[in-house]
Amino acid sequence: MPPTVAVAHYPEGAGHATRMLAVAEAIEFAGGSVRMAGGGAGREFVALNGYDEFEPTTVDYIDTYQGGSLWQAATQSLPASLGRIADYQAWLSATEPDALVTDDMFAAMAATRCDVPLYVLKHDMPGLYDDAVERAGARFHTLFQLSAAREFFYPVVWPGSAADPDRATRIPPVALDGDPPVRDEADVVVVPSHYSSLSRIADHLRRQGYDVLDVADEDWDPVASLLPYIRGADVVVCSGYSTIMDAAVAETPCVVHPATDEQEAVADWLERFDVTGFTVAPDPIDVLDAVASPPPEPQFDNGAEVIARRVLADLRNPDPYATPSADDSWTNTAGTVPPASRLRSIATVSTLAAACLITTTSLLSPSRWRRKLGGIARRSASAGRAAADRSRRLAGTAADGAAGAISTAADGCRRALDRCRRVTADARVPGLSR
Repeated sequence: MPPTVAVAHYPEGAGHATRMLAVAEAIEFAGGSVRMAGGGAGREFVALNGYDEFEPTTVDYIDTYQGGSLWQAATQSLPASLGRIADYQAWLSATEPDALVTDDMFAAMAATRCDVPLYVLKHDMPGLYDDAVERAGARFHTLFQLSAAREFFYPVVWPGSAADPDRATRIPPVALDGDPPVRDEADVVVVPSHYSSLSRIADHLRRQGYDVLDVADEDWDPVASLLPYIRGADVVVCSGYSTIMDAAVAETPCVVHPATDEQEAVADWLERFDVTGFTVAPDPIDVLDAVASPPPEPQFDNGAEVIARRVLADLRNPDPYATPSADDSWTNTAGTVPPASRLRSIATVSTLAAACLITTTSLLSPSRWRRKLGGIARRSASAGRAAADRSRRLAGTAADGAAGAISTAADGCRRALDRCRRVTADARVPGLSR
């Protein structure tokens, strides 16, 4: 009987789902059986690839904070995180997989409670960040999963450095491959992330004569795998890490226009190590220049195959850790969450609270606010210059009017004084003038 591997993805952004789908397909190709879970922004792509996934409670700190407030992040996302762990515990206990492969820390927490062998994918290491708060958050997530995972996979395109965790396994980028390349489809493929927009850049490229495929266009229908379109293009423009991995595997030159903190950190490392195949374009005008003169083609294998081989090789060797403990070996084919499961998840509250605190705090990090304040300052300066021009024009008009009024008033005063002098002279009494 083939090993059964649970594959779970984080719910924020579709890139997490496509990356884990690549792992799932590689495991099935190597002879394993897969059960998918994750939900959130990636559910559509999971369905397009033929999987019926389990959807635990969705967590989205970015939306609850950026679209709401710190209070909403604490009162909505924290309870949702606890619910997500409990849902994963119930699902893992019901399906009894031989292992879990995930990029979702909440699934990793559930696996440790259910004694399911854990394999983790993670790329945002502490050394990626310059800001102390963001680095502390990444360190917490990394150390927890390093300690809990049987193997910690680190899929990257940049070379090794002192910032790599000692026990992480460096592998090539992970990307969801598909059919052969789509030829003559587009000169440029534009792929925004869940938290960025590149539509204006796509419009500028079209005006310059490029055939552009913008996956954010209303007439674009999502596909099972975007990689064939990227492979068939001359260059890809993107914001996020997942498309960078796709471009690396597709061997297509990539222009990176980052939007979020993590994206800017990844872009910084691409520049720091001068990774072949990638150009970082901080401003829209830089994107247009980079597309006109793209970098050389990157050349990387697909790390999904490495993960599949390592996980299945482990599972095919007898291992006591692959057997769930008696306390967690109940069966629930419906996959519902019994009350006891949520109570057991309370044991993770201290770890979860620290994770949520660091995640929420990183939203308030100095680097994030420096960038926001910088944008506000630039917009304010522009508005200030326009207001100053208007003020100068108004001041000029007002000054001309005031000068005329003062001149008129002065003439009136002079005439009044002349009349007063004449009246005074006529009223003088003889003998008093001496």
